[in-house]
Amino acid sequence: MKVLTRYIVWEIVKGALLAQLLLNTLFTLVTFSDELKDLGVGHYGLKEIGLFLLLITPRTFYELMPSAALLGSLFVVGAMANNREIIAMRAAGCSIFWIIRSIMLAGVFLVFIGLLVGEMIAPESEQKAQILRAEAQNTKPVASTPYGMWLREGDFFINVAQVPEEHVLADVSIYQLSDQRLVLWKQAKKAVFLNEGQWRLEQVVQSEITDKIVLAEQKDTEIWQTAIEPGLMDSVVITAEEMPIVELYKYIQFLRENNQNAKTFEQAFWGRVFNPLATFAMLMVSIPFVVGIRRGVSAGARIMMGVIIGLMFNIVDRISGHLGLVYGFNPVLMALLPSMLVFLGAVYAIRRAE
Repeated sequence: MKVLTRYIVWEIVKGALLAQLLLNTLFTLVTFSDELKDLGVGHYGLKEIGLFLLLITPRTFYELMPSAALLGSLFVVGAMANNREIIAMRAAGCSIFWIIRSIMLAGVFLVFIGLLVGEMIAPESEQKAQILRAEAQNTKPVASTPYGMWLREGDFFINVAQVPEEHVLADVSIYQLSDQRLVLWKQAKKAVFLNEGQWRLEQVVQSEITDKIVLAEQKDTEIWQTAIEPGLMDSVVITAEEMPIVELYKYIQFLRENNQNAKTFEQAFWGRVFNPLATFAMLMVSIPFVVGIRRGVSAGARIMMGVIIGLMFNIVDRISGHLGLVYGFNPVLMALLPSMLVFLGAVYAIRRAE
């Protein structure tokens, strides 16, 4: 039994890693064609595009792990079923539960590999990729941190905490120094790009600091004259998906302590917590199509059905996250629900096939 278990686990892990290679190749080609439209902007050349694609590969690897697990299991265990290896195993006394356990054991290895890449390598690599891309396309110095992006423009130092949508900034702080002394501090809840060289600041609080007094002022809106391009902000500010889960938790606590909206980051946090369950759910999806063999259904049809279910899972998973943010549903429930539904549906299908 141990030999058969190692055989199944090793074959599924190999199949999933091969599927990762194919999926990553396709994703890289699509991303490469998309990046070519920015070729020549600043000094963003083919070398920079190649480095950028290399640096975002770990994040892609982590995000594609559930899909790779599904495809790897479908192809590998499907081949075993077509070669009558599954029938031979069951004739030798191996139960369906034993086959499921062996497949889930392969999932443990895939989840471990995914977490190792996704939490240890991907966040830092993703940050370097975005900074590389931004610095290649722009000439202004930038520094990215888990608490936003810092940018310098002359005597002004700008911090942007979030980029909620394209060409829109949130929690913008502007500091002006003169002779190494702070002379102006300005904070805006929101900044909207108007045209080249102009942003509209909303809900502005400003303090002018002199040797004798501090002049405080509040404004509903204000025009901010700056040469900062919105693309620089969009590409460098770290999003929730790019933060390690520990830093993401700390940032959520930071937002709560400062009475700021943390729903987006909470949804991302719980999505990361339950991400391993998605891999197991995808492996469970493959089992009814390769264990419950029907003579009238070809292996290709079973694989196609499994792939469609996998794609539907990804769509439902994304929709549930957005619905949770829009309607204020419990982020734990919305992050867990898609995986649990697929997992329970696969268990029901296995029982029917058995």
